[in-house]
Amino acid sequence: MSAQPHSYAADDPEKALKYAIQHVKGDRTQIVEGVIQTTVPTWDHENVADEIREQLGPTLRKLGCRAGSGDLDLPGSSNWYVPDLAVVPRELAKGGGALVPDQTLLVVEVTSESNGDTDRIAKRRRYAEYGAPLYLLVDRQERTCTLFSEPSRLGYAKTDGPRPFGTSVHLPAPFALELDTSGF
Repeated sequence: MSAQPHSYAADDPEKALKYAIQHVKGDRTQIVEGVIQTTVPTWDHENVADEIREQLGPTLRKLGCRAGSGDLDLPGSSNWYVPDLAVVPRELAKGGGALVPDQTLLVVEVTSESNGDTDRIAKRRRYAEYGAPLYLLVDRQERTCTLFSEPSRLGYAKTDGPRPFGTSVHLPAPFALELDTSGF
């Protein structure tokens, strides 16, 4: 969240809404297709995100990247996402406010019972439309992982999965890593 003052025109509802969402008290407040969602992840949910972060750690250091759940803006839409995990170049993370999906190297969403379809459908479509190169969907209800790649305005052209928990998921370049899902 940016601490800098932000101005917006009173006649620009997208900017006004996105300004307001950044000033909601709480950790994870996002806008999905115009609906404001405040979520508090469970420990199981956080465990999965942390397992991924730990496995990515050595590779992130080599690539000069950071992993976190910073804000992602989708300009021109009523969407402002807070992913469970996004990997971005260090220079964009340092001092950065909201980024856009095409500035990420990987976006990870971990489903919850209350909003699993958001991650499966709406966010997958929007991440592709806004150019996130890799989208990893960790579906805790289905106990599967699916990696989406080759984004376009119409969706992801390539899908690897769903793979059941316990099998590895190959994260392609620049990661070149087999993600162990047995701890999910």
